[in-house]
Amino acid sequence: MSRSSPAIWGRLPRMSTLAWFSIASLAVWLWLLLGQGFFWRTDQRLPPERPGGGRWPRVAVVVPARDEAEVLPLSLPSLLAQDYPGIAEVFLVDDGSTDGTGRLAVELAARDGGLPLTVVSPGEPEPGWTGKLWALRHGMALARARGPEFLLLTDADIAHEPDSLRRLVAAAVGNDLDLVSQMARLRVASFWERLVVPAFVYFFAQLYPFRWINRTRPLATAAAGGCVLLRTEAAVAADVPEAIRQAVIDDVSLARAVRRAGGRIWLGLAERVDSVRPYPGLGELWRMVARSAYAQLRHSPLLLVGTVAGLALVYLVPPVALAAGAWGGDAPAAWAGGAAWAVMAGTYVPMLRYYRQPLWLAPLLPFTAFLYLLMTVDSAVRHYRGRGAAWKGRTYARPEAAPDR
Repeated sequence: MSRSSPAIWGRLPRMSTLAWFSIASLAVWLWLLLGQGFFWRTDQRLPPERPGGGRWPRVAVVVPARDEAEVLPLSLPSLLAQDYPGIAEVFLVDDGSTDGTGRLAVELAARDGGLPLTVVSPGEPEPGWTGKLWALRHGMALARARGPEFLLLTDADIAHEPDSLRRLVAAAVGNDLDLVSQMARLRVASFWERLVVPAFVYFFAQLYPFRWINRTRPLATAAAGGCVLLRTEAAVAADVPEAIRQAVIDDVSLARAVRRAGGRIWLGLAERVDSVRPYPGLGELWRMVARSAYAQLRHSPLLLVGTVAGLALVYLVPPVALAAGAWGGDAPAAWAGGAAWAVMAGTYVPMLRYYRQPLWLAPLLPFTAFLYLLMTVDSAVRHYRGRGAAWKGRTYARPEAAPDR
């Protein structure tokens, strides 16, 4: 038997390097399909309300806003019009706006009425603070003085359906959660938004599978900063926002701080919470991703190289292997590349359906991933050129994680 083994191995076809890469890519996609928390499913929605005692806790809504006059008429009235059965009020923190954001907010409240609105301006952030967290610090401090049991932290470009706050609070109270976060449905109207935005949420869910976050014994931790309902006691226990004052990716940092303090967290896709901010061109979307992509990699050149290599293997090898294999007669490369591409496109379909987009976009995911690869590299280049995380006139050249205290 041992004498025949070399002959058997000698008759096996020798596979090309491309074929081996395509098989590796297919293996990764099969693992992602079954072993990464079913990240591709879109059924993690707000937990159902559970019967309670009928008392609705007091809530303070904190909205950091910097130069948001364009979107505020679409978002702020939706907050003021909440049909929340308990006591709720809105605190808008005008973070050094130059376009009359604070004045417009007062005018909208006077015109539309609804929940009480307070507008404050804390001035420029102190050294060591990012602008949004500096604004949240002042808004949360002012809100806490009113004794709310919950804080709704929501961005100025987020519009809420009238029952949004009620459903958030019911889910938190009924399921004993300290942080409930919904990833707002982002605007998808232009060609570039259709190509890039659903993929942005898809990649986020792949990195932070919602099922893993929502487990009793969680395997991941994250939140979506556009809509975060936070129990006030949990905020105090986690020492936020002070503990994360330098964080560029503030939502994930917030979730980690709350979880370290023993808080229970839930994250899912929104059904009645929408972003109204337009990203009509590739340039706007590019800046949105590039400002924080390298911070996500903890400014590590090693992680950057690994990420680029991983994106290339997982997303770029399949179409290249299929095309090159079919052209050059490399059947193993073509077969494995085509199968990997099919699995990739199939996992993208639920997100496209969630965003009500045509399914022909699914096979284009490798091109979109290539754009994200370039955005990530550009984010690192900006960091090393000292431009770091630039947003609305402020640049955080080399932001670091806030030290634990």
